[in-house]
Amino acid sequence: MTLIATSRERGIATLTLDSPANRNALSAALVGQVREALAACAADDTVRAVVLTHTGTTFCAGADVKAPPDPAAFVGLMRDIVALPKPVVARVDGHVRAGGLGLLAACDIAVAGEASSFALTESRLGLAPAVISLTLLPRMDRTAANRYYLTGERFDAAEAARTGLVTVAAEDVDKALVPVLDGLRRASPQGLAASKELVTATVLRSFDQYAEDLIARSAALFASEEAREGMTAFLERRDPAWVR
Repeated sequence: MTLIATSRERGIATLTLDSPANRNALSAALVGQVREALAACAADDTVRAVVLTHTGTTFCAGADVKAPPDPAAFVGLMRDIVALPKPVVARVDGHVRAGGLGLLAACDIAVAGEASSFALTESRLGLAPAVISLTLLPRMDRTAANRYYLTGERFDAAEAARTGLVTVAAEDVDKALVPVLDGLRRASPQGLAASKELVTATVLRSFDQYAEDLIARSAALFASEEAREGMTAFLERRDPAWVR
């Protein structure tokens, strides 16, 4: 089953997450297909930049608890985006949760519309935003990360822009994308690759240094009794046992 749609226009490749059955959650299949599409964009000299967007009202609901990807594969996807020698622009006009924020934060530029909302819900499930910290912490204001990592509160596009998670919060997301994509089309491929390499170098080093430990930490949390209770409660639409 194809879970992403692809299109091309004037050097811009658009990858559209299209898995409505699970609100574009990060299943093993979706992660694999996005990685394959990114590799094809990297190898295609006619592609100047990539737009990552979504169908429906959800950009990405986080990990698919019924068919989750291998943590190393998801880390690989985030690293693919960061290391791609072409800019990746997130176009968001819907909900983003948990691991979806890691996917979003891996992109070089992010534009979010008024319908967007964001939440790091891991702590409410007995988990933590472990592997997605590789992309989130370099982007987000630390004070905001402290709050939203711990509370799981939902916040809007304006707050996401204030915290650095997104580049632009806009009433009309497509209108806001016009100058961004025009700028990318006017830049040379070599200029884009060299410029991106400068701004992502520190993030890539953190992948090399911390990814293995964070993958192990994530796996341990997922295997814990609290996480089992948290995810069961989520699926049963009830509060977990620890809620007071």
